[in-house]
Parts: sequence; structure tokens; C-alpha cells
Amino acid sequence: MINFIKVKNSEVKFNNIQSCHLGPEISPEQFIPEHFFLYLLNGSMKAFDGNRSYAMNPGDYCIARKNHLVRYTKYRDQHDAFEKIIITLDEIFLKNFLYKHPTSVEKSENDHSFLFIEEDLLIKNFIQSLAPYYQGGQQIDQTFADLKREELLLILLKNNPQLADIFFNFGIPEKINLEAFMNRNFRFNISLERFAFLSGRSLSSFKRDFQKTFGTNPGSWLKRKRLAEAYFQISKNNEKPSHIYLEVGFEDLSHFSYAFKKEFGLTPTEVAAKH
Repeated sequence: MINFIKVKNSEVKFNNIQSCHLGPEISPEQFIPEHFFLYLLNGSMKAFDGNRSYAMNPGDYCIARKNHLVRYTKYRDQHDAFEKIIITLDEIFLKNFLYKHPTSVEKSENDHSFLFIEEDLLIKNFIQSLAPYYQGGQQIDQTFADLKREELLLILLKNNPQLADIFFNFGIPEKINLEAFMNRNFRFNISLERFAFLSGRSLSSFKRDFQKTFGTNPGSWLKRKRLAEAYFQISKNNEKPSHIYLEVGFEDLSHFSYAFKKEFGLTPTEVAAKH
């Protein structure tokens, strides 16, 4: 959380801070459960959603969208700093906001995982206005936090009215083509329940449709698909086993190496040495 913010020469300066959060915390899981606003102060980020890549640099503002799969890579700057502001726009808050500020909502055709926001004076002043609420290691009071979140949302909707179609869509994902969805997202290390939800299915219908589509169960298919991708990346793209195992959805290097050898008869290191 945040320790200290000060404003100097019309710029927001942060000391000894990794991140500032307003609203509920976002899980580090690769599934985004709620919309959140991100402002990057120092360092940079790259993200991949299974389809598109995104790059964020200091001074960038963006919305990370609910019900999307995203893998992040964070990079510290030359001063070994990575600092950001994250403001969660959770469903309960958004429903309360919509009750206070009724607006028409239509279906959005935009499927990007990140929506970049152009800087203007209102957004810039909003970021600067956060400074007085953080001093001496204290977190912002919840009442002020909700007021600041409401202020931010009013600014975003004033400048980008079409964001209402995204923020206030409280429906669940629609049923989509399972084969295309899984081939795009098998690298993400999430539960079967998440895969089912994002494909617009209950867990039981997901497993049933999966068997019909792929001729096997999800767990077996995911393991073999991830191992095949790892083999390709190691043998053809010279990726290091110690780097690639996370990228293809494994959590533990030793388990990855064991499964890899069982599948191909060679360890990842032996495959790397041959190529």
C-alpha cells in the first residue's frame, strides 16, 4: 500500500511506494474479476490477453476490463522503481453509481482487455488530488476513497461516454466457440471453473462440450497442449525451461520438468541442449 505522496512542481511524486489502491484489492490471478483504473508512474508493463499484446509506460492511464484473462510482466525503471495507482471499480460500486447517476447502456462491441485513456486536465488534476489523503503511512479513509472513486468515474464518463456500455454491463459472458477459446487461452493458469465461466458455460456443460470438441477431458488436454507449446518454444525459439514453464501455465518448475520428461522422454534441459 501507499506510504507517502507529495506534489511538487505540478507533478505527483512518490517515495518508497509500490502501489496505491482505492477500493477492493485485485487478485494477482490472471483472471480480472472487476474493472480497474490503472495509472503508471514509474517503470513499465507489458500484458498479453491470449490475442493482443499491450504496453504501458509512465504517464499512461488505462482501464483493465472485468472478465478478461491477462498475463502481466512488470519492469522497474533505471532507479529500480515500479509505482502505480490502481482504483478498483467493482460491481457493487458501479451499481450504486448507476442508481445515483442513471444512464442508458447499450451492448459494446469493443473486446479489448485494456482501454487506454487520453490524458486531459481533469484526469491529471484527479491524480494530483490524491496526494493530501496519504501521509505518515496512513491509508485513505473509506468514505473519501468512495468519493474519489465516484469523482474518477464521473470524469471518465464525461470524457468517454461509451465507457458506460462497458462499466454497466453486469451480464455474464455469452456462450462462445469452445475450440477457438481454448486454443487462444490454454496458457493461462486458471481453474476449470474460470474457463467454463468465460466460455459462457456451467462447469458441467463445459466438461461435456469439451469432451465432444476435443475427444478428451480438459485436464489432460491442457497438460498436453501446454507441454507441446513448451517443447516448441524450447526447441525452436531457444527459450529457457526456467522461463517458459510459467508462460505455458505451469506453477512449479520441478513438476513441469517431470511432466515434460514423461511426455517426451527427455527433460526440458536435454531438449534445450540438443537444439
